[in-house]
Amino acid sequence: CPPMTTPMPGPRRPRMGFMVPIAEGNMNGKTPRWADFVAMAQAAEAAGFDSLWFADHLLYRFPEVDESGPWEALSIIAAIAAVTKRIEIGALVACTSFRNPALLAKMADTIDEISGGRFILGLGAGWHQPEYDAFGYPFDHLASRFEEAVTIITGLLHEGRVNFAGHYYTARDCTLRPRGPSPRGPRILIGAKQPRMLRLVAKHADAWNTCWHDDPQAVADAWKNALTACADTGRDPATLELTVGAVAALLAPDEARKPDGPKIAGSPEEVAKGLMGFAEVGATHLIVHGAPRDAAGIERYGEVIRLMDEMAG
Repeated sequence: CPPMTTPMPGPRRPRMGFMVPIAEGNMNGKTPRWADFVAMAQAAEAAGFDSLWFADHLLYRFPEVDESGPWEALSIIAAIAAVTKRIEIGALVACTSFRNPALLAKMADTIDEISGGRFILGLGAGWHQPEYDAFGYPFDHLASRFEEAVTIITGLLHEGRVNFAGHYYTARDCTLRPRGPSPRGPRILIGAKQPRMLRLVAKHADAWNTCWHDDPQAVADAWKNALTACADTGRDPATLELTVGAVAALLAPDEARKPDGPKIAGSPEEVAKGLMGFAEVGATHLIVHGAPRDAAGIERYGEVIRLMDEMAG
């Protein structure tokens, strides 16, 4: 008889997050109201999701597309923190241009307190000029502004105090009091693509996010650039978490794939297999921009998570 063998385990199942619709028309064509946010958050906890994520924008204006707007993200996040118990809640990503950086650190520490340490502070430099113009924020030198902002934010969250005077921002003898439950403040995730921003990721972030993807190979290629930034700054890449915004569509049994839809689409088995491909390139936390986008749809993803657990077993 041939010797008995134990199957080798597959890649570990990434932690699973869901990108919550926050703007007009984004909840399967409807605008989410507060009751919908509560229902989606509670459905995500019940389905086994590890995190919920909210985009931070003020207004959407694109050519040949109707104007739309989202709810203010950090207000929603703070409220969701108060009506959930287990799940982490993150901003993907909070724009440092929209709020004074010292105030943003203060808000983050407060949400850390409300959530009992479940808040993840995602940070980004911003990119959509129409919302800057409409709300009166400068759109120049976004990377330089971000670098100063993140210096203030990390200084305050990590040390509780900062004394900084830059070209764009100042925080003179500024302290955070009282402090939330996390000794160094909430974990910091930065979304970035360009070399300068990636070096700031390597210098300041606990996690890096790349999005939006339906092909694991694209993530592997992007991760090479992050590794270069780590080498340039002396950062051990093993200490930087790779998070991925993944696009997927969970289809009903009689629902056809859309020609312009994501590659990861179909039955729970097909979606689970597609998402596990990101684990094979090193992703440890997936943030699913998934369809359907409501409480019932989120509930259906519970089967996807269960199947991914089996695949990882």
